[in-house]
Amino acid sequence: MRLAALLALAATATAQHNALTPQEKSDGWILLFDGKTYRHWQDPAKKHVPGDGWVILDGCLKTVPHARITEDLLTTDSWDDFDLKFEWKVSAGANTGLKYRLQHILFIDEQKLQPGPNGFEGLLGREIESPKSDRAHIAPNSRGQEYTIGFEMQLIDDQRHPDALRGADRQTGSLYSMIARTQAAAHPAGEWNNARLVVRGQHVEHWVNDVKVLDALLDDPRVKEGVAKRWGPAPAIRMLLSRPMTDGPIGLQHHGDEVWFRDIRIRRIPRED
Repeated sequence: MRLAALLALAATATAQHNALTPQEKSDGWILLFDGKTYRHWQDPAKKHVPGDGWVILDGCLKTVPHARITEDLLTTDSWDDFDLKFEWKVSAGANTGLKYRLQHILFIDEQKLQPGPNGFEGLLGREIESPKSDRAHIAPNSRGQEYTIGFEMQLIDDQRHPDALRGADRQTGSLYSMIARTQAAAHPAGEWNNARLVVRGQHVEHWVNDVKVLDALLDDPRVKEGVAKRWGPAPAIRMLLSRPMTDGPIGLQHHGDEVWFRDIRIRRIPRED
């Protein structure tokens, strides 16, 4: 009887994830992940060439490390003003993020890299100015990355990942490389966190474990400074982020590490006239 009770309790706990309450349904929330399928998401395995960077496992959307094609998991719909809630966790030393207001998707074939200065940003700048890569024609023995250009709510192992150690604007809850979070609120790597992202016009709020860690504007001078500093070697990308479109897909970032997402739900915020 004790084993049966434990199994029933475990089943009940699992059933509580990836589901909306009656009140959430009444309030207009939409379940973006049902725990079983890629409904509402662009399934990488159905792209041309098929991707292998994501799996659905134990009711979670999970990255696959060392994938042939590293790519963010994108929603099928575009979103302008919205309220998004989700749960996430990272493995030790891992890095990911929630990307929004996406402006462009850029594919990089490792066999067609355009060498030059200014690191990764310079590489992307050269590719967007003079495209050489094409996912549909990637060689069987090559690897690739689909990079999304947009704004990012950083989610990372703050204690171990080298990027997090570079500064607060690269730590969990920050608007990545633009505006630093106001305080640390994430649990250690390996533990689940809840998060919330509210986007209304130029105004954004980042919440981590029920703490508002960022309240900012996308046209804040610090955003413009961050864009100019990071994307100086890529003028086309700098322009996209300086004059961004106000809607686009939402993306779960694949940064090459092992991370998990679940309980993803969203509701639109009506735009004011």
